[in-house]
Amino acid sequence: MTDNEVDRSSTRVRFPGISPRAYEHPADKGAMAALRAVPGISSVLKAVAGMWNERAERLYAVASAIRVGEKQYPRINQLRIDAAETLDLDTVPELYVARDPRANGFAIGIDKPFIVLTTGIVESLDIESLRSVVGHETGHILSGHNVLRTLLMRLLRLQATVQWVPIGALGLRAVIAALMEWFRKAELTADRAGLLCGQDPAASLRQHVYMAGGLSMSDIDIPEFMEQAKEYEEVDDIRDSILKLMTVEGMSHPFAVVRAAQLQRWAASEEYRAILAGDYQRRADDAPSSSMMDDVRAAGRSYKESWSNSTDPLAKVLSDVGEAVSGAAGKVFNRFGGGSSDRDESTGNGS
Repeated sequence: MTDNEVDRSSTRVRFPGISPRAYEHPADKGAMAALRAVPGISSVLKAVAGMWNERAERLYAVASAIRVGEKQYPRINQLRIDAAETLDLDTVPELYVARDPRANGFAIGIDKPFIVLTTGIVESLDIESLRSVVGHETGHILSGHNVLRTLLMRLLRLQATVQWVPIGALGLRAVIAALMEWFRKAELTADRAGLLCGQDPAASLRQHVYMAGGLSMSDIDIPEFMEQAKEYEEVDDIRDSILKLMTVEGMSHPFAVVRAAQLQRWAASEEYRAILAGDYQRRADDAPSSSMMDDVRAAGRSYKESWSNSTDPLAKVLSDVGEAVSGAAGKVFNRFGGGSSDRDESTGNGS
C-alpha cells in the first residue's frame, strides 16, 4: 500500500439491496449454465462438500495469517467494511493477509465465507487499487462464488489422490475443467463488483496493469496497453485461436490485459452509469431460483453478438457452422409443425 490514508469520500455511491445479477457478466451466466449441465456435477459437489470440515480451512487461516481488524491492518479493515456496506452485505466477511510473494486474493468458505489477500498484492498496490481488489472478493461472496471456489480447491486436492484410477481421474478432470471455465468467467463479474465498490476505473486499471507486469504507471502507455487486448481478441490465424483455448484451459483467471479491456468497456457503458444512478435489480426482486434455461437464453444473446462481431477466425468458423445448423434445424422444425420461433418470443411461451 502506497497511500497513507483511506479515502472515505461521501460521494461514493452505495447500493442498497443490490442483486449480483444487476452487474453479472453474460459469460458468467453461460458458464454456470454449462456447469450445471455436466453429468453428475451435483453428486460430485455434494460429496466433496461433505468430505472436508469447513472449520479446518478457517483454522488454517487463523493459525497462519493475520486477521484484519481495527488493530491489525486498520486501513485494509476500512476497505473491508466499506466494500460490505457498498454492496449491502448482511455481515462483513472476515479478511486475512497471508504471507505469499505472489499477488493474489480469494474468497472461500461455504457457511461463513472469508477473504484472503497475499502480502504480494497488499505490498504492490496503492490503496484505491486495493479497494477494487477487496470489492472484487466481496462481490464473489455476494454472488455465492465462494461456495464453488471452495469446492474447486478441494477437488484439486482430491485429484492428486485418484490419478492412479483412470476412470476416476477422467471423471474428476471433466468436473474440474467445467469449474475452471466457470471460475474464469466469474472473475469478470467480480471485477465489476470491484469497480462498483471503488467507482474509480483508473484504480481498477492500475490493478490490472500491475497483474500484467506493470511496476509503475509512468512506464505504461494506456492506449498501447489497451491495444494489446484488441490484438489478442482480433487474431486472424485459426491456429492462434486454438492456442488461445489450449492456453487458458488450466487457468483460474482470465488474462490481465483481457480483463482490463472487458472492465474498461463496462465502465464506459450505460449499464454501469444506470447502476450508479440507482437503477439496478434488487435482491428482493430476484426470482426464487433461476433456471438453467434462463441463464442460457441471457448468455446466448450476448455470445451471439460478441461472436458475430468477432474477428477471431475460430469464432467465425464456429459461428458460421452454428448458424447453418440452426437455420437447417429451424426449417425442418417449422416444416413439421414446430411453429415459429418469432411467435414464441413475442408471446413469451418459449421453453
